Amino acid sequence: MSETIFLAGATGAIGTVLVPLLRDAGYTVYGGTRRQARANALRELGAIPMMIDVFDADALKSELIRIAPSVVIHQLTDLPRLPDPQAMAQAAAGNARVRTEGTRNLVAAALAAGATRLIAQSIAWAYAPGDKPYLEEHPLDIDAEGLRRVSVGGVVALESQVLQTPGLKGTVLRYGQLYGPGTWSAEPQGSSPVHVAAAAHAALLALQGNASGVFNITEDNAEASNQKARRVLGWNPAFRSPYGVQS
Repeated sequence: MSETIFLAGATGAIGTVLVPLLRDAGYTVYGGTRRQARANALRELGAIPMMIDVFDADALKSELIRIAPSVVIHQLTDLPRLPDPQAMAQAAAGNARVRTEGTRNLVAAALAAGATRLIAQSIAWAYAPGDKPYLEEHPLDIDAEGLRRVSVGGVVALESQVLQTPGLKGTVLRYGQLYGPGTWSAEPQGSSPVHVAAAAHAALLALQGNASGVFNITEDNAEASNQKARRVLGWNPAFRSPYGVQS
């Protein structure tokens, strides 16, 4: 009998690559989405669709108890289709809510369902200023101001819940700026980019390797070191999936 995984954010840029990777690795994947229109696409990718809103705590808990996953993978974000300034200001608050309240609901549902592991998406550009490249133990920028403070606050809330909840083995993947199909950019961008397919592969490797703790998931760069992910997970930023990515 295959291991059951619940993937929150299954129709996002990372999720649509991760679903077939999990399927081909032998996992039974339940993919969460808020939109009925995306259910067929999830089935084609190899997941069993679950219509669920992470902010509906009771329904989320009920559904996870029903499917009884051993692992929950948190790839949820709240991002606009295009990174215009006004939309990004709203996205900072939306993402912080996902990372704070959404993660809290996922943790509660995972525990109620008997899951023992939680793997979650974070970001690799929330570090406090200091010597570079940043290692995973470097402090986060909790003294930031403005929208960055909102974003970093959400990151701190997510990571503390994932890593410090008794009964759950937590893994945090600090992704660099995503590029590739389904993202805002076809080419590398930002100070610590990572291709969306390589980002998805890191989640699979963390699952298969039973890894816990924090990992920077970025291409080689001067901002954030990926050496821990390479060493512990066996991760390679050059990975590209054979599957197409849904936009």
